[in-house]
Formats: sequence, structure tokens, C-alpha cells
Amino acid sequence: MEVLIEQIVLYGLVIGFAAIVVISYLVRHRKSSKETTSKIEKAKELGFHEPVSLHPVIDPDTCIGSGACVKACPEKDILGLVNGKAQTINASSCVGHGACFHACPVQAITLCIGTEQRGVDLPHVSPEFETNIPGLFIAGELGGMGLIKNAVEQGKQAMENCIKKMKPSPEVKYDVIIVGAGPAGISATLTAAKSDLRFLTIEQDSLGGTVFNFPRAKIIMTSPMNLPLHGKLKLSETSKSELLDLWTGVLSKNRISVNQQEKVESIEKINNYFLVTTNKEKYTSNSIILCIGRRGSPRKLGVPGEEKEKVAYRLLEPELIHNQKILVVGGGDSAVESALLLMDENNNVSISYRNDSFSRLKPKNLERVNNAIESRKIRAFYKSNVKEIKDQSVILLIEEREKEINNDLVYIFAGGELPTKFLEKIGIKITKKFGEAILKHS
Repeated sequence: MEVLIEQIVLYGLVIGFAAIVVISYLVRHRKSSKETTSKIEKAKELGFHEPVSLHPVIDPDTCIGSGACVKACPEKDILGLVNGKAQTINASSCVGHGACFHACPVQAITLCIGTEQRGVDLPHVSPEFETNIPGLFIAGELGGMGLIKNAVEQGKQAMENCIKKMKPSPEVKYDVIIVGAGPAGISATLTAAKSDLRFLTIEQDSLGGTVFNFPRAKIIMTSPMNLPLHGKLKLSETSKSELLDLWTGVLSKNRISVNQQEKVESIEKINNYFLVTTNKEKYTSNSIILCIGRRGSPRKLGVPGEEKEKVAYRLLEPELIHNQKILVVGGGDSAVESALLLMDENNNVSISYRNDSFSRLKPKNLERVNNAIESRKIRAFYKSNVKEIKDQSVILLIEEREKEINNDLVYIFAGGELPTKFLEKIGIKITKKFGEAILKHS
């Protein structure tokens, strides 16, 4: 009898403990769902919920709510769990890292470009990265995958596919010309060198492409990747300067040069080869790989005084700028991050933004800039546009009223002109993607 009582007590304790565990789990589960739902509502209110580029799409019928995607995402509050299913929160802040895609244990995530309502213009490319023009390939951000790791991989794969289809001709100077020296272009260049091709790499700006234009202190999120002629890189966070030093070192070690500050003006297909015309020279090649990114040339304001030396469209070395009266034009992440960096260097910083509040910023940037404005470390002019840039001042138009502020430097972050016209002139087909899968499990 005593043994039976002991067993009943033991079973009771086990059941009680299990009940406590289950109840505790359900309470945490419900609390987490409420927090995520609240974040989604806030994201919708601020305009962060709708994706603007590459983003994860979750299949609720497949998702098991493991939370692996939430933990794997390097950004903050892109994904969360609601009632045991993953959902996007601040989808507009997604950088297309792909960590969620690879972390999902049941393959419930697809990376898509555009939405059913908002399309994104992208060049038409095959799974081998070849355009509708035989011998002309596209890799990297221009094709929809802008993350450094993905761009590096695409540059390598595009070159490998180019080599497979290449029919070398002694009549042309190069086997392949790579246009752009960002992550994809550098990877394609190293792959070409590894394969002993006759190649040329042309960059309209400086080595690094888009990465070169990041503020020096900006941290670039990346992950382990294989760089041709170098091997595996184990990086979780690195600065722009460290990454550029790495690329420069690999190129130098392999005696590879890049034609910097040379802009491609046209690409023509003549019979079975390409004629590439730049602002400096003309070249002939069997194949072309475009790695030029989606940003293209900086968009200008078109106002009097914009040609002055005090005006710039990128911030390269904020740590060298001190005690200046600076106007930052724009309300995106690049503009806000630059304003914050300049603020930290003891500058008098103002922001001119055409809307009545910041939208589509990464949550951390939004929090920091709002705190800076509230503490009067940054002055914000909402609903404003630049009317004229003078030597010692700038005239702003704020709700049809002019306001002149003292100024030493102007940084304009008004986005970039997409290279659509350039691509169409070449003959590349452009299509609008509405929620189309870029990366999915086969």
C-alpha cells in the first residue's frame, strides 16, 4: 500500500512538473506573440512593414515555429513569432542576408523580390546569370542579390558559366571584360585570373564599388564566404576599410590591376564580339559580365550652387571633419547614418528631409536620430527642400517659406539613378518582378 501511495505521489509530482512546464511555455508563447504583434502594428504605422527589396516570405503551412530564422537574422526585428508561426515585422529593413532561409529546418522560407503591389525593375537573367544577349552576364546587386556574401558567390558563378559558354576569338583583345569592381566584380575578376583568361576590369569609381561609398565607420554585416585565389573568409562583422584592405591585398598578391575612375559609356554587340566604349578608350571582348549595382549614378537636386566644391554625394572619412556647419539632405539610412557620424565628430549638423517624419529607417537608426534631435545634437528641417546652395549658406524652402542657414558643407543622399536606360540601350530586357522568388529550396 505504501509503495502504491509513493507511486501515486511520484506520478503526481511528475504530472505537476510537466503541467508547470507546459503552462510556463504557453505563457511565454502568448507573451512573445503579443510583443511581435505589437511590433508589427508599429511597423505598419511607421511604414516599415512593407518590403522594398529582397525579403523573406514564410509558408505558414510548412512553418513549425522553431524560431531558428528569428535567431539567425543578423538584423533587429525583421522576423518574429505569432501564434507559433514566423512573420515579418520590419520587412523594409531586410538586407537579403539569407541567414533565415538557410536556418529554417523545414524549408518554409523563400527569398523574394518585390511584392504583389510593388514591383521591382530587374534585368532578365537565366539561372546561369546570362541575359537575353548571348555572352553578356549580370551578377550581384543589379540582379537582385546585394548582400556581400551573395554578390561574391554570384560573381564567381557568373564567370564560371561564362567560361563554359565562351568561344575565344584571337581577333578580340579580351576573353571577358568585367564592368564594376564591387564584391561581385572582384570575385569575377579573381575567378577570371584563376582560369588564366585575358580579362579587364573597369570601375567608374574606386575599388569596392558601393562598399567604397559606405562611411568608413559603417559596420558591414557579412558571413563566411569563399573568395577565389584566397580561400575561406570567416567574417561576422568587419569595417569597410578592413574589407577594402583585404580585397586590395588579394588583387596585389596576384598582380591584378583594375581600371578605376573609368566609366563605360556604351556596349555594342558586333557579330560575335562586344565593343566596349569608355570615357578613356575602346575595347573588344568575347564576353561581358556586368557587376555595376542598382544604384547607378547619384541623383542630383538640380538646384543653383550644386556644382560647388562644398557639395558631396558620399561621406568617406567623417573622422577627419570637425567643427563644421553641415547640411545632410535626405531621410534614408545612408543620410541618417552619415548625419550621426558627423555629429559624433563635434560638427553642427542639420538634416533636410522632404517628408514630415522619417520613414523606412532601420529601427536602430530611427531611435538614434530621434534621440539626437530631441537632445538638439541634430537639427531637423522636415517638409523642406533645398532651393539654393551658396558659399557660406544654404536656402531651404520649408512649406513655401524660405529659410537661410549658415553652412560649410552639404552632403546629398537623394538615392541613385537606376541604370535602366543604360541597360536598355545595350539591348538587355528589363522585367518588373512582383513577389518573384530569387532564392528558394528545390
